[in-house]
Amino acid sequence: MVTKNEIFKLVKDYYTENKNEEIFHPGNRINYAGRVYDENELINVIDSALDFWLTAGKYTVEFEKELAKFLQVPYCSVVNSGSSANLLAMMALTSPLLKERRVKKGDEVITVAAAFPTTVAPIIQSGAVPVFVDIAIPAYNIDVEKLEEAISSKTKAVFIAHSLGNIFDLKKVTDFCKKHNLWLIEDNCDALGGEYVLNGEKKKTGTIGDIGTSSFYPAHQMTMGEGGAVYTSNPLLNKIVRSLRDWGRDCTCPGGMDNTCGHRFSGQYGTLPANYDHKYVYSHLGYNLKVTDLQAAIGCAQLKKLPEFIKKRRANWEYLNAALQDVKDKIILPEKGEHADPCWFGFIISVKDTCSKSSEEVINYLEKHNIQTRRLFAGNILRHPCFESLEEGKDYRVIGEMTNTDYTMHHAFWVGVYPGMTKDMLEYIATIIKDAVL
Repeated sequence: MVTKNEIFKLVKDYYTENKNEEIFHPGNRINYAGRVYDENELINVIDSALDFWLTAGKYTVEFEKELAKFLQVPYCSVVNSGSSANLLAMMALTSPLLKERRVKKGDEVITVAAAFPTTVAPIIQSGAVPVFVDIAIPAYNIDVEKLEEAISSKTKAVFIAHSLGNIFDLKKVTDFCKKHNLWLIEDNCDALGGEYVLNGEKKKTGTIGDIGTSSFYPAHQMTMGEGGAVYTSNPLLNKIVRSLRDWGRDCTCPGGMDNTCGHRFSGQYGTLPANYDHKYVYSHLGYNLKVTDLQAAIGCAQLKKLPEFIKKRRANWEYLNAALQDVKDKIILPEKGEHADPCWFGFIISVKDTCSKSSEEVINYLEKHNIQTRRLFAGNILRHPCFESLEEGKDYRVIGEMTNTDYTMHHAFWVGVYPGMTKDMLEYIATIIKDAVL
């Protein structure tokens, strides 16, 4: 009889014999991101596959527990993507259980246009109206000095991301939210592992607002292929998120388990018959956004590596920042905010008007030399085809001019700092950037 341990040994041997230890040579392709893993991820996913529990299971429970522990929050719900995490976070604020603080159709949510689409889309999909505020450079985060201009009697929430891992001014944003009794959703998909000192206490990004979200797409701080998470310290928001994630059901019994609460057939819900099966009572119009245990199994192994991943991302960012100081007359280098220790997703650069080269020329030069680049996501989401059918003043509002947003769209790009990068790779990136702008 073949045992799991025998299979696991073969998997380890397979990884050892086939792992790629290619030495970098100048001119080799350098991607902005990449998977960093070893035999432990492979063994976990094989273990899960052998159990053949294909939906959320033991690994999902373990991952939720360990991620919550890492973040130091009581509640964590794993989902099938970071985009789903953002959708759940926004839709949770529309729950009738929130009473007068519920976000209703026509209510407003403050955000930025220099964003990944799935930070903005859930606002519109929920029936709310996004209110766009410009960003500040060189942080590429919301311009907090313009927040008061965005407020109205309809404002209910702020929903913004830590751009490329750079932490937005959480002190000013949280003070603003408290002053106006607003919800704060931290899109933490690019920033997992970042830390911020607020009122003398160091906290992880994503845990300072009312709801935080993460993505575990391969490019992010850790991966399970596709996957995401929603986390909070608010028990009511957690209840709503879990309900919406799991079809909108009212029952909190884990999948595959019955009557763990002891009240499966002893309640009155809506106008249903008395004692209707609580497993099939729905308190929200929800979704099925659960993760599979195969994904969570990978996530459990990745989570153990996360502290080292964070350390390497920070070191890689610092290396590029130091190496490019002598060309800052040609480019704008990114800057982190006060009280912030980001876990960087990428290293963003804006090509100055005083540089003899345009951003397109610099990007093409890097790509020609096999360095992968990315623009800052949508640049300005308002300029995309998806907004052509929407009416300003009705479907969305814009506060002032999107001057820095448009500047970023035209002038900015970024390169990677992921943990798989070596010093030789970083040195090559810095050299090519310098060559490109001189």
